[in-house]
Order: sequence, then C-alpha cells, then structure tokens
Amino acid sequence: MSNSGDPDLFKQISDATEKAVRDAEIFLPEDVKARLVHALNTESVLVARQELENIIENICLAEERSAPICQDTGIPVIYVTIPPGITWVPEMEQAVFTGIVNATDKVPLRPNLVDPLSRENTGTNTGLRMPPVHVKTGEKFTITALPKGAGSENVSRIAMMNPSDKDSIPRFIVETMLIAGGRPCPPVILGIGIGGTFDLAASLAKEALLEPVDKMSDYEQDICNQVNRLGIGPMGLGGDTTCLAVKVKTAGCHTASLPVAVNIQCWAARRRTVEVSL
Repeated sequence: MSNSGDPDLFKQISDATEKAVRDAEIFLPEDVKARLVHALNTESVLVARQELENIIENICLAEERSAPICQDTGIPVIYVTIPPGITWVPEMEQAVFTGIVNATDKVPLRPNLVDPLSRENTGTNTGLRMPPVHVKTGEKFTITALPKGAGSENVSRIAMMNPSDKDSIPRFIVETMLIAGGRPCPPVILGIGIGGTFDLAASLAKEALLEPVDKMSDYEQDICNQVNRLGIGPMGLGGDTTCLAVKVKTAGCHTASLPVAVNIQCWAARRRTVEVSL
C-alpha cells in the first residue's frame, strides 16, 4: 500500500496525535485510578489518606474542567503501531509533530522543550530531535501518547550491573526509590527495563509504563512490596503506599552484561491510545 503522498492520512495522524495527547493530559487511565482508590481504602496513615483524597479530587476536577491533571504537562513521548502494508515515512512523523503543536496550543500545554545548553524554548514541545516517536508493527494503526514530567524523570536511574548481581536487581530498584524520596510525587509506578543494551534498557523501562497496572507478576509484586516498606508515602509525607505498581520488561543481553533501568512515573501516570482510521 502506497502512502507516501496521502494528505488525508497525514491529517488523520495529526488529529489522532492531538487527541491522544489531549486525552492523556486530562483523563487518567481507569486502572491507575482504581489503584489510587485501592490505596486510599487500605492506607492506615491519616496524612497519607488525606493526600490520596487530594489526588483523587484533583483527578475529578481535571475531568470536570477539561484541564490538564498536572501543571507539568511533560514531554509527550509517542508510540505508534502500523499495520502490515503501511510504510512509515517522514511525512508521518511530521504529522505527529503537528498534532503535538496543535495540542500544545489548544489544551493548552506548558511548552517544556528547550535546547539542553542554551535553554532556549521551542514553544511547541517539538523540535531539536524531540519528542521521541517509537514505531513498530501492530494489528491496528494507533497513536499512543505518554506525557512524561520532569519530576519523576529526573530521579530515574540506569546501572550496568555484573551478570552475577542479578539477584541484586530488586535492591537497586528499591535503592533508586529511596534516593528519590518524595521528589517524584509518589505514589509512583516503576517501569523497569532489564537486559538489552544501555539504551535499550532505558527504552524498555519507559515502555513498561504503558502496561496496565491492575495486575503484577510475583516478581513485580515482591519489588512493589519492598518499595512500600520504605514508608515514603503519598507526596513523601509518610504512609503505606509509596508504589502503586511495578512493571518489568526484559530483552536478551550480552553474556557479560546486565543493564537495568528504572523509569519512575508519578501518580499522574498519563497515557492514551487513539486509533487512526484507514
């Protein structure tokens, strides 16, 4: 199927991106909201319960007013799936950027993207080889927006561990959250990437944040329990719930290598997928 010069398709990609970004910024996923409600219902510390109540009220107000959930509207990391027969071309990526520009203007979003050295702001949340657009093959043509704020991103970590230290992976993850403390606005979701190469582990950790949080493997649950025993609590004020969920993605790695990445996500774990009509 040829799509190198299809203006209708490019417009649909732009519109789908704009909607995915807008909805991600305003409406928290149902599985995340359910985890927050569960945390409220099981929390034993009064201050922590009050903070969770404030968070849930914030979510409701954002929906009622069609306003962003958080003042840090982040940088919209974009994931695209394209069905067989469709070729991803530069014009499609430009259409994604156009959708982000439109969302930045209409929602509106805070323009966060700056040059790393001059700190000059692009004003559109695009440009300077950003934001990242990850493309893979899938059954449907979809655009997924994952807005990522700086508070949680700044305390994320990666380590090149020795293969013999694989049993120490949970300790590294828990240590990462201990160092982060209240800065990433807990309760958090932890995306974990294990294996691959230095760059792939980090990519896997962020991609893990797209996974539903309504269930965890035994390995994930055990790490989540360890993090919660830190007692950091909602917004760092102490409590039973520091972590809502841990999600792990893995990839094969070199026999002499063990990359491990922890991408921390705040309680506003924003993500939204919109299908592109073909």
